[in-house]
Amino acid sequence: MSRIILLIQNDTEGATAVQDALVNSTDGQFEVEWVRSCAEGQARLRDDAEKGQDRSGIAAVLVDLFLPDSSGIQTFDQLFLAAPQVPILVLCASHHEEIGRLAVQHGAQDYLLKARLDTYLLPKTVVSMIERAAHAEALFEEKERAEVTLNSIGDAVMSIDVRGNLTYLNSVAEVLTGWPCEEAKSHALEEVFRIIDAETREAVPNPMRLAIAQNKTVGLTPNCILVRRDGVESSIEDSAAPIHDRRGTVTGAVMVFHDVTTARALSLRMAYLAQHDGLTNLPNRIMLDDRLKQAITLAFRRKRRLALLFLDMDRFKHINDSLGHTIGDRLLQSVAHRLRACVRSSDTVSRQGGDEFVILLSDIEHPEDADISAEKILAALATPHSIDQHDLHVTGSIGIATYPDDGVDSDTLLQHADLAMYHAKENGRNNVQFYKEEMNVNAFERHSLEDGLRKALERKEFELQYQPKIDLKTGAMIGVEALIRWRHPLRGLVPPALFIPVAEECGLIVEIGRWVLREACRQARAWQDAGLPMIRIAINISPVELRTKDFVAGVRAILADTGLDAHCLEFELTETFLMEASGSTAAVLQALKDMGLKIALDDFGTGYSSLSFLRRFPIDTVKIDRSFVRDMTTDADDASIVRAVIGMGESLHLHVVAEGVETREQLAFLRRHSCPAAQGLHFGRPVVAAEFAELLERSVAMAARALKSTKVVG
Repeated sequence: MSRIILLIQNDTEGATAVQDALVNSTDGQFEVEWVRSCAEGQARLRDDAEKGQDRSGIAAVLVDLFLPDSSGIQTFDQLFLAAPQVPILVLCASHHEEIGRLAVQHGAQDYLLKARLDTYLLPKTVVSMIERAAHAEALFEEKERAEVTLNSIGDAVMSIDVRGNLTYLNSVAEVLTGWPCEEAKSHALEEVFRIIDAETREAVPNPMRLAIAQNKTVGLTPNCILVRRDGVESSIEDSAAPIHDRRGTVTGAVMVFHDVTTARALSLRMAYLAQHDGLTNLPNRIMLDDRLKQAITLAFRRKRRLALLFLDMDRFKHINDSLGHTIGDRLLQSVAHRLRACVRSSDTVSRQGGDEFVILLSDIEHPEDADISAEKILAALATPHSIDQHDLHVTGSIGIATYPDDGVDSDTLLQHADLAMYHAKENGRNNVQFYKEEMNVNAFERHSLEDGLRKALERKEFELQYQPKIDLKTGAMIGVEALIRWRHPLRGLVPPALFIPVAEECGLIVEIGRWVLREACRQARAWQDAGLPMIRIAINISPVELRTKDFVAGVRAILADTGLDAHCLEFELTETFLMEASGSTAAVLQALKDMGLKIALDDFGTGYSSLSFLRRFPIDTVKIDRSFVRDMTTDADDASIVRAVIGMGESLHLHVVAEGVETREQLAFLRRHSCPAAQGLHFGRPVVAAEFAELLERSVAMAARALKSTKVVG
């Protein structure tokens, strides 16, 4: 039966030579499957693994580590993880021989130089490699039989007489040494059982001779390699013991040994994975902690500085949610590659998990050196990452802590760098912040707020207040915005600008937003049931809520539960969020629009969006940001912006609402330029539901009197 050899090589000429050498070999029948990329190789190995461990599967892998989609030791690591049980032979150029040796350390059976491949050596090596893998199972079975027949003696058994002549090899020993027992007896012990040190490659003293000379059990030197008759090497473990006659005289020695090549390779691989991130191959938390402690010790001795940079990618979750985790993972790999390129070989780039990375600059002259490195990293990240026809633009926020100024132990430095990173987030993202002592105070404050928020819903500390929207032509109330307020039992009224960002960061905004939506809908329906006119109620929706799975279904359920018509509800979304939104966001907004809801664009003008952006989403209303309204009567630029937005709204058939109107001069300006509607303290501060009901009743009465007066005059 032919053996299936998986050849992974992009070089057509080289692959053809390998195929010819194997297919035409007299050492056995081979069937060669040839693929050109690492990904194809992994897929083929996974398919083979799913079919089970039958011998009709792939017998061995021959791989050139430099492929179109992967290069160097990373290629081997990926294939080894895909099928650790399949023996791998690395084919490498002479100038890549060091990588071939490294692959053997990572678990490869062997490597061959492509320049030395011939029709004799290659088949011989492949056969030997396959036999070694096949013998792993045989060794185990032999060990089981030996335990019964030879009182628990292990896999392979050899014995010599007192003069050092071989007297016995069991079948397993024959396989591992390559010598049949009868033939071996006529050769020197060191010729049959040739053992060397894995690192020095020097010959190791034979333990059986030592056992005879010392009259005691002798273990072999660690990392010992057995060189088989045909030159194939195996890692072995063994022990030898003297044999005595009835009088106690030493008459020879017996040795038991077994092949641990696969076990040793797996052990090395597991040790590697225990200290490295599986996705990016960067050092993980464990290795970073070890290197950081070593760097601190060295810096202390030399009276030097070091820096720790904590990097968190900005809005990475949005990429995962919109493009999928596969794209997200490849982006993380791209980021890892760029980070490594930004620092010295003596520095450490570590992935902490998710989209967080920590960079250890092990030796710096001044803190400013860390700032230079951080800015270099941000610049490297800013270049678009091309992944599956997507040009991904990402930024990062970096916090820096230095030794010894910001801490003298690893935990403190990491904590302070993390705090500085959060400060960078709060300062607009895509920037660098050094740790400052007051950040600890801010962190405590944030933790206190988060803890209070978790209890606020249960304790019913939230309330809604309502601010009217006014038609500037008639003065009538045409809508209302529901604004959340938090009455903390100790802090009093906590401003939304203080607790909403915290709620978004810790995920509580989803639960809080659901309460706001239900309470606003319930209250709007209650006003209608009380005989008050139907007006549209607006609530602010967080980006975190909008990205939540089944958000549309949740809105539909709340409308059904409260009995409020969807046409009476409006969602306000920030311009900044929609500028970053994906196609899935547009689909969610369209689904809401199809239900009958209105969509308003809040804080318009602050995000520099284009007209094409307004056409991309089903927007009904734009709200002029209060920052422009505040100074429009004294600042010509703000006045121009307000007039432009009003004109744009009229041209695009969008309703326009001016926010933050506080003075008569502002109101006059808006009326003079035909702004349709406004809201702000000039018309009344936000009030609780009962007070707003009274305002709505008075508005209805005033409208009725105005209508009656108009009829009388007419």
